[in-house]
Amino acid sequence: AFNNILATSLANLGRPNGSPDRLAVAVAGDDTEAKRLVGGLVNDAGFDAVDSGSLADSWRQQASTPVYCCDWNAEETRSTLAQAVRGAAEKLRDRLPQYMATLPPNASHEDMVRLNRRVNANA
Repeated sequence: AFNNILATSLANLGRPNGSPDRLAVAVAGDDTEAKRLVGGLVNDAGFDAVDSGSLADSWRQQASTPVYCCDWNAEETRSTLAQAVRGAAEKLRDRLPQYMATLPPNASHEDMVRLNRRVNANA
């Protein structure tokens, strides 16, 4: 679950349950009880857990997909998970160094989120 959120977001952007600015984390798995447990950990960390399906569906939250490291809320996370296109992330990841090179020196967390949202939207 925690592979699809930036470290800075995880460390600094957790909010109490019900907060209007609370971010979400996608959780995939084949074991219902394990997903419930992980969802509780996500909640305890200050984020909404969004069920993203089975492990076979977890490609929707892998690196370079529309949900990956973009700091979406629960509704946006569900929407971007549905927008993912199988196989698109692999092609996009090959170009990631070129996109990262467009960031300013000492890029901020906000710079990284903006880049991820812009680039990953095409995956």
